[in-house]
Parts: sequence; structure tokens; C-alpha cells
Amino acid sequence: MPLANVRGVKINYEVLGNGGPWVALSPGGRRDLEGVKSLATRLADAGHRVLVHDRRNCGASDVVIDGNDSEYEIWADDLYALLSQLGALPAFIGGSSSGCRLSLLFALRHPGAARGLLLWRVTGGPLAAQRLAERYYGQYIEAVKRGGMAVVCEMEDFKERIEVRPENRDALMKMDPERFTAVMSHWREYFIRGADLPVIGATEAELKSIAVPACIVPGNDKTHPRHVGENLSRLLPNGEVHHLMTKYHDLDLGPREEWDEKESEMAAIFGEFLNRVAAPRAA
Repeated sequence: MPLANVRGVKINYEVLGNGGPWVALSPGGRRDLEGVKSLATRLADAGHRVLVHDRRNCGASDVVIDGNDSEYEIWADDLYALLSQLGALPAFIGGSSSGCRLSLLFALRHPGAARGLLLWRVTGGPLAAQRLAERYYGQYIEAVKRGGMAVVCEMEDFKERIEVRPENRDALMKMDPERFTAVMSHWREYFIRGADLPVIGATEAELKSIAVPACIVPGNDKTHPRHVGENLSRLLPNGEVHHLMTKYHDLDLGPREEWDEKESEMAAIFGEFLNRVAAPRAA
């Protein structure tokens, strides 16, 4: 897979399909592009060109702990730049969980660049904000205080990044621990401030300003509560909700296998939406 130089950062990406409307999909958490590649393949087989990529600090892309914006705003701007390089704008933007947050911020930060949104497992609520703030940032702030950047390099997420791209260790070890702590603390605040928002990362007014069509599949656990996805569909002027999961899990995270088993059904929902929304422009 090729590496693109995106705003000075090497980004690993792959394009599936040879024609049709452009779609960009991003996985949840800090998962690499394999987290959405199977779904992307289904959409590509149905006649779309689908971009999947490893966000910075994920997969085989560069680790860069820096920036004044939140990490998700940085990811949204990276995706916009990558799609621009590929001549793929405007595009349908979609993702699960953290990929959903990226997609909403993409639409907010780059009006006119998104043709529509594909959103599933929408994140929201105080529990999700606090849990994810610790998961993505808090634990690393504590680790660098304990033993510096060498300890950070041995933690699961960054250890995986180093195994895929050994030069990421050099980048991390060269970081000033105080700067690392400052950036991570700033990014953590993004989540904490989102505890009482309709979805983490966007206010009600911001969501109401997103005019593009949006297809939403709510989640089914405490981090991705069903009502958060339903409420998002009401706030987005052209949002539509599709209930895929009938079982709710009173757990921080429900079984990922359930979503894998429903992938063909979700691909059909998204495929019908893409064809319906793209058809007027094609005509």
C-alpha cells in the first residue's frame, strides 16, 4: 500500500474500486484500516471507489504527537488533504465511533467537501467521554510521568505502531516529555468537554448546520448508546436512522463480533443510501 505525504506526515492508505462516487471510511478506536476494509470492499464491489487509510498515530502511518487542534480535528484535516491529493472531492465520508467523530468534524471544517455521511456506533455521554479520555490520553500522561518516553513506547498502542514502522520509536524517543504531556492533556480535554454534548466533538448548533444527507446506524452499548445515534439523526437536517442492532449490552463495549456478523446488512443500508443520494448528481 502507498504512503502519501499529507501535511508533512506519512499516511498509509489504499483505494478500493475503479469507478463510481468516492467514499472514505475510518474505523473506530485507534484501529488500522483493516478495521473497515471488509466493509469498504463490499461498497467497492457495489460500484464505489473507497479510500481507507491509517490516521496519524494509527496503523502504519507516522506517529506525530503535536498540534493545537484536537486529534480528531487534525485527523479530519488530514483526510481532507489526502482526498484533495487523490482528486476525490467531494466525497462521502463515514466511520465508526472515533471514525464517526472524524466524519462529523470533516463536514464541519470543510463545508462542500462532503457529499454525505455514513455514521455508525455514534459516541456520546459522560461515561463515554470519561472512559475514552483515559483510554486514549490519560494513561499515557501517567506513563510518561512514571518513566519517560521509553515507557510510552512499550505500551500497547504505541508498541504496535513501532512494530509496523520502527522509525516511530525514534520519533517518540525524540519527543520532549513535557511537550508530550501538554499535547496529550490538551487532547484529553477535548473528550472531557464533550461529556454533555449531543455527540462528543460537536454542539447541537454545529450539528444542525450540517446540511448534507447522513445515514446513521446507532450503537448498542454504554459507549455508543442507541439514543445518541437516534438523537443525532434528529439534529442533522437531512439525517436518517437505520436500526441494525436489536440487542443492547449494558457494557462499556458490546461484542465486536456482532457488528462483523451484520456487515452485509450494513453494507446494503449504506449502498442503498449512496445510490439514492449520488443519483441526482450523476443525472
